[in-house]
Amino acid sequence: MTKLEQDLVTMLTPAVEMLGFELHGLEFVQAGRHSTLRVYIAHEDGISVDNCADASRQISAILDVEDPITNEYDLEVSSPGVDRPLFKLDHYEQAQGEEVRVRTKLPQDGRRNFKGDLIAVSSDMITLSSDGVEHLIMLSNIERANLIAKF
Repeated sequence: MTKLEQDLVTMLTPAVEMLGFELHGLEFVQAGRHSTLRVYIAHEDGISVDNCADASRQISAILDVEDPITNEYDLEVSSPGVDRPLFKLDHYEQAQGEEVRVRTKLPQDGRRNFKGDLIAVSSDMITLSSDGVEHLIMLSNIERANLIAKF
């Protein structure tokens, strides 16, 4: 997570929690002169479109006042969905035994993309079983990870 993303989590968490939701995580995706800030909110009873709209208004107000992002961007607020992204250590712990997709920042074992069962989690590493091979991946080397939805 970048410094900006960490600062945004710190800045936005109290407002999201005040609405009764959890700030599951966020992503700031830069695309040239225009970027996107994706904020994922969660609740044990699920998230509705109205919940996203309420959170979006709160988040927009804070971002307008604090102005932490200097370039133009779109704000998207949504639930993490069935293929939820994994941001925090406890997200990985909750996903143990599930199939996940992981992209690393730096190549590992000659590749950056992994898909397999998350079989173990420690404070700084996950163990992923893919095609009968166990891969130990440092959490600090994970660019993005998400659950693979089963239907």
